[in-house]
Amino acid sequence: MSESKKATLTVNDQSIELPLITGTEAETAIDVSTLRGSTSMITYDNGFVNTGSCVSSITFVNGEEGILRYRGYNIEDLARTCSFTEVAFLLIHGSLPTSDELSSFNNSLKKHAEIPDGLSALIKGFPQDSHPMAILSSMIAALPCFYPELTNADADFNDVAAGIMAKASTLAAYSYRDSAGLPAEAPTSDLDYVPNFLNMMFNTSDTPYEMNPLVVDAVIKALILHADHEQNCSTSSVRLVGSGRVNLYSAISAGASALWGPLHGGAAQAVVDMLEMIHKDGDDLDKYVAKAKDKDDDFRLMGFGHRVYKTRDPRATIMKETASKLLDELNISDPFLDLARRLEEVALKDEYFISRNLYPNVDFYSGIIYRAIGFPTDMFTVMFTIARLPGWIAHWKEMADDPKWKIWRPRQVYTGATERDVTPIEQRS
Repeated sequence: MSESKKATLTVNDQSIELPLITGTEAETAIDVSTLRGSTSMITYDNGFVNTGSCVSSITFVNGEEGILRYRGYNIEDLARTCSFTEVAFLLIHGSLPTSDELSSFNNSLKKHAEIPDGLSALIKGFPQDSHPMAILSSMIAALPCFYPELTNADADFNDVAAGIMAKASTLAAYSYRDSAGLPAEAPTSDLDYVPNFLNMMFNTSDTPYEMNPLVVDAVIKALILHADHEQNCSTSSVRLVGSGRVNLYSAISAGASALWGPLHGGAAQAVVDMLEMIHKDGDDLDKYVAKAKDKDDDFRLMGFGHRVYKTRDPRATIMKETASKLLDELNISDPFLDLARRLEEVALKDEYFISRNLYPNVDFYSGIIYRAIGFPTDMFTVMFTIARLPGWIAHWKEMADDPKWKIWRPRQVYTGATERDVTPIEQRS
């Protein structure tokens, strides 16, 4: 990162020089941190879409060229080569693990997978029809009550990171089982992270879960592709809450709550909800494609296009390959999945969508994959949460280690009433 060049801002007759910060990928930002002190003015950027909130070495996104890299590694290479726990280690620690480091990390995940009876009792206390995300975010926030020692500044961070990843996956599975009226399935040290989660989700005494390598691989790829995505809504929430020096668990719970929103983590569920609506209307794709093209119609094709990527989503290529392979091998008969494939084919050939870069994104395919495996739609955002944990942990740690750490405190442009006098209540009409 360099700060050698300056930008000059002139307002009326006043000029001020502001440093230019250039990152390793030549992305340049104007440092306005001294602007208010020098001019009494602030910048305004609705939604922070052009504002750099931090300096980070974790993830690089170039939406114009369709590039996503974790710690310098292209997402396509990581998804095709690595396990999810390898990528989690990479995001958290900055380098891919050696065999010994990965073995130690996996052992820590297994060690921390069990949850105390008190947390299990809390889960059972929720109404049975509770959304698994409501349960999961609440349970993550409750973890410091049961493990206060892991919130201390001198706690072993490797243990803290492995602990929250392991326990979150167990809590996620337990929350689903409880909402489905099924008894909890305990974690086992015989299985690695992803197979263990699948077993906790789907194993029953009547029908033991058969571990299909294709299913395991599909979940691993889905988790890797969602593990981090720069300063999105939930990651920024983790950093914002964490800037008050709260413990990692509380910051992660805030991220999970932010992720629950339909405009962020709920996108994959929105895809399946859209497919259900079209299916109920007789699978009339032509009708809904026409509605999507009509600027006066509120209908939108969910899972197409992306706010950041102005070309194809690089994650979608891997997800499409994975979805096609999984559906072909499992030979699943599902009208929603058939409809999704037809919709994809229409959109990829239609000039309207091609000219606007409205290609299927990663959420379009991940929803298809999760449905094919057997996850109910209200678990899709939970899966996103499990995937995003390593990224959130990495961002919290990066901020915690920053010598320039400061609490986040955005400004605003006030548009309310100017000064008014208070009228006694008996005189108010």
